[in-house]
Amino acid sequence: MTLPPVASLHQGAESFYQRWQQLNDWLVQHRELWQPAPFTDPSPAWVLKWPALAERVASLSDQGCQQLDDDPGMLAKLVSRELSTLQAFSELTRVPVLASGPEQPSTLPEIRATDMPGRKRLQSGAFASAIRPLKHDVLDWCCGKGHLARTLAPLCDGKITGLEWNRALVDDGNRLAGKFGDRVTLRQQDVMDESLSLPGGTHGVALHACGDLHRRLMSRVVVEGLPRLSFSPCCYHLTEIPDYEPLSQGARKWERVLKLDRNDLRLAVQETVTAPERVRQQTRRVSCWRLGFDGLQRQLRGVDAYLPVPSHPPGLLSGDFAGFCRWAAKKKALDLPQNTDFGHWEAHGEQRLQEVRRHELVRHLFRRPLELWLVLDYALFLQEQGYRVRVGTFCERQLTPRNLLIDAVRSDSG
Repeated sequence: MTLPPVASLHQGAESFYQRWQQLNDWLVQHRELWQPAPFTDPSPAWVLKWPALAERVASLSDQGCQQLDDDPGMLAKLVSRELSTLQAFSELTRVPVLASGPEQPSTLPEIRATDMPGRKRLQSGAFASAIRPLKHDVLDWCCGKGHLARTLAPLCDGKITGLEWNRALVDDGNRLAGKFGDRVTLRQQDVMDESLSLPGGTHGVALHACGDLHRRLMSRVVVEGLPRLSFSPCCYHLTEIPDYEPLSQGARKWERVLKLDRNDLRLAVQETVTAPERVRQQTRRVSCWRLGFDGLQRQLRGVDAYLPVPSHPPGLLSGDFAGFCRWAAKKKALDLPQNTDFGHWEAHGEQRLQEVRRHELVRHLFRRPLELWLVLDYALFLQEQGYRVRVGTFCERQLTPRNLLIDAVRSDSG
């Protein structure tokens, strides 16, 4: 597969479209590896189709699994030994680092970062650095307490407004802005309201706006012809649409366009590189319990099919596996025999988790390609509407895996 040089992502619609086509066709070619969910499917078909690949990941230690899950490039090199078409991963997912403006710090000083988590402070600073200089009034979409807005305030001569539906966050944000003398005004607003009109001549920004929220931002910016849009998308699966369709006409007309549902979109954000060890251990315990209960319910129902169980109350984590099973059985109207061997099924869950982690390792290789497929479609959509677009990263993956930035400037805005 011949790929365009990375720098071509700066050079216009044709190169964006070429990269999107390559990603699309590569994802279609390998969908047997990433569309089945190993958590619900104990025997993915690819294990039989590519036994050498299955053996390669089965031989990994738990530590090796974690290291590879945190390093997609190393993972791609390993699995491409058994399936050479996976070698394209590195080139397909390579994007530029976005930098703009003078080399001056944009991160809000810690003394002014009240109520701002450390990672959010650094993410906001990196985002601000990547979109400098600011030439218009700024509108912070889904702004929360206004952390990004307050970070941008020293860099912008115009007005800075934030929109947020949660009244408590709006009040806290305005209090902080007043305390530190920031030229920032937050207002309560449901951004999904069809009657919402954005002020003309405004630069729309959003750091990690989710799903339909960032897609609505794009549509409002385009409809109202705003001069600039800079945003980092997140949680693509949070949408009211069960079957996702690309936004751009170019992607929609492609003969082999990928068909995605919400579960496919969720894969794009399944990374825990920034999660603390305590959270990872809790996730592992719950996964083990759910897989153990899954084996138990399959036997009780006599049906070899996954049975979804609702989100568990936090208090269950302080209990044991038997308690989890009783809670899950009640939720699904199942009667547990009094002689249920919970030790056996907990061990079953441990064994299944070992298999799932290794099968998911292969699936996880496609997280970034799928995310970039979505982001390049957004870029194409904005280009079709008359915007010059940059796509790249605004910070290191270790700070946040959602580090892709789309920066679009209307062609007639100077």
